[in-house]
Amino acid sequence: MQKKINIAILFGGKSAEHEVSVQSAKNVLDVLDRNKYHPILIGIAKSGVWHLTSEDALNTQAAKGGAFKPYDTPIAALTPESRGVLLINGLESPTKIDVVFPVLHGPFGEDGTVQGLLKLAGIPFVGTEALASAVSMDKDVMKRLLRDAGLPIGKFITLKSHESLSFTDAVDKLGTPLFVKPTNMGSSVGVTKVYSEGEFGQALIRAFEYDVKIVLEEYIQGREIECSVLGNEEPLASLPGEVVSSHEFYSYEAKYLDETGARLEIPAKLPPKTVEIIQDMAVKTFKTLCCEGLGRVDFFLKPDGALVVNEINTMPGFTKISMYPKLWGATGLSYSVLIDRLIALAVSRFEKEKRLKTSFF
Repeated sequence: MQKKINIAILFGGKSAEHEVSVQSAKNVLDVLDRNKYHPILIGIAKSGVWHLTSEDALNTQAAKGGAFKPYDTPIAALTPESRGVLLINGLESPTKIDVVFPVLHGPFGEDGTVQGLLKLAGIPFVGTEALASAVSMDKDVMKRLLRDAGLPIGKFITLKSHESLSFTDAVDKLGTPLFVKPTNMGSSVGVTKVYSEGEFGQALIRAFEYDVKIVLEEYIQGREIECSVLGNEEPLASLPGEVVSSHEFYSYEAKYLDETGARLEIPAKLPPKTVEIIQDMAVKTFKTLCCEGLGRVDFFLKPDGALVVNEINTMPGFTKISMYPKLWGATGLSYSVLIDRLIALAVSRFEKEKRLKTSFF
């Protein structure tokens, strides 16, 4: 009998998207082929401490819709000396990790921090590496790279916590309404759509609660289109889908709390030529930002047919209602096969990098 692959699923984390990560991990676990994989669950508490945990504990927290609450033994994380073996209270367990699936959303998980740690530990992991994770998470840096590559983006202003900006100056460049967002955050956490000067100050305060750098973006009238990308050197794009929100915009509440907050059109009702353009631009965005493994590229499709890149998400949600796996399902790739592909891509990249020289002599 073929030996099962030990896959560590990381979830939770020090992020405002912690609860979404718990739901994503539950769904990845549900579709994992137990004949091929042996799951090792590692929940990261909001304090940042890593804990070995059980399926029952994960299922309980997912059902409650809350944060991961550690019940089990804390682990000393992963270090190069561990060589892929879990360290529990300073002692090595006999369990070797073959690959890690960091189902982490937002800061301290999707921003290159965990990816760098796993790279140092010498363990294959699903998703893009530290550099691409970091620049894709940072909306300011991401937009500048996309702009320099000639990809269409909306107008934006970057503001740091020690800087000031008047509502008048913001409107002069961006118009009204405008969006205020934390730079390194996802799931629309800390995002405000601003119409008036009275709302502007509170929007800045709210965004700076989540980051020391924020972006202000022009409002773009258009359909919200999303496209999933999968692959390493030769990535492929899925059929695009459309988000039709019943809220003011596709907010955290619309995404995760209100069952009628948004309707997903999968695939989106679009002319074949438009689908092709979206897929080509999604792949170009993915490559421009040096991404690997997976990513979901979000667009605005304007009434005149022009396409604008909004952002990329390098570890999109894997919940039951998440667009990334649903789009691949519509394209012909089942959830379980998708997980297989992602794991294979992680191992393939790791084996390729293992052949690189690390010494001049």
